[in-house]
Amino acid sequence: MIIFAMLGSLAAIGVLCWLLFTLTVFALPAFIGVSAGIWAHQTGAGLVGAIVIGVAAAGIALGVGQLLLAILRPVWLKILVALAFVAPAAIAGFHATHGIVKHTMPSEAWQLVFSVVGAIAVAVTAFIRVTSLTPPGSTSRGIANA
Repeated sequence: MIIFAMLGSLAAIGVLCWLLFTLTVFALPAFIGVSAGIWAHQTGAGLVGAIVIGVAAAGIALGVGQLLLAILRPVWLKILVALAFVAPAAIAGFHATHGIVKHTMPSEAWQLVFSVVGAIAVAVTAFIRVTSLTPPGSTSRGIANA
């Protein structure tokens, strides 16, 4: 029976890690959506209004990010927009990894090392996913070239 519990725990950790790596791109929109929803609820919008405001804010944040990545010309501006999406994902990756390793190793130094490695892995994954959200720039410069 204890073997099933260990296998179940490993499977749960694997699923949660897969979910973390899959949803890294949405850390910034989720943060903005939750913040806007909490603000709306505290100002008297009610539960349904807060949920609607939060979802709308998260959608707008993701849409604006994708739009900026699509229309900005200088690479350094695109990198700044991508870093705005990557930073919250790295923080989430650090805390998720730390939550897992604090149960598996007693040394706080090694917990920190593995948490930083997890944060870097999540940040790299988020950067790759954010930069692949928008297709590469088209070769035409306008309607006149069509």
